[in-house]
Amino acid sequence: MRCEFDALMENGTWSLCPRPPDKHVVRNKWVFKIKRHPDGSIERYKARLVAKGFNQKSGIDYFDTFSPVVKPTTVRLVLSIAIQFHWPIRQLDVSNAFLHGILDEEVYMEQPQRFIDESQPDLVCRLHKSLYGLKQAPRAWFRRLSQQLLELGFEESKVDYSLFTFCTNTLKIVSICK
Repeated sequence: MRCEFDALMENGTWSLCPRPPDKHVVRNKWVFKIKRHPDGSIERYKARLVAKGFNQKSGIDYFDTFSPVVKPTTVRLVLSIAIQFHWPIRQLDVSNAFLHGILDEEVYMEQPQRFIDESQPDLVCRLHKSLYGLKQAPRAWFRRLSQQLLELGFEESKVDYSLFTFCTNTLKIVSICK
């Protein structure tokens, strides 16, 4: 829990503020998981702070939740082309991906259990970054990732918004984001 909490703090996920009287405050919970090696032995214990997004109210806590989902035909097509041209295939997993999404809306959350600021227990967290469980978290993450790819010179497909390509005379990179 401490590692997850520290990552949230380093990322600037929220700041404490007085509870606004006219705003809904989302609750949260800690979710625990055991990560295992392929042989079944325990690799590590993982804790994740998750917002109880099912308590969010449309038009108040969020406005839009849509996030593109990669089409299965796109994955098959890219893999077929990669095999045909003997391109190397790499997969990247971004740690705490949703925590990198920046929120447009004002979202307030209770302080997480076991990490309540003892000197200010009545304050709430004003979220600046998305958290797992928020309705708008996938959209915020995808918007941040796609903006970065476009700034790096990638082009977004008009047919599948999850497909990005980068081509020069000597380099071709295809990225499928989900």
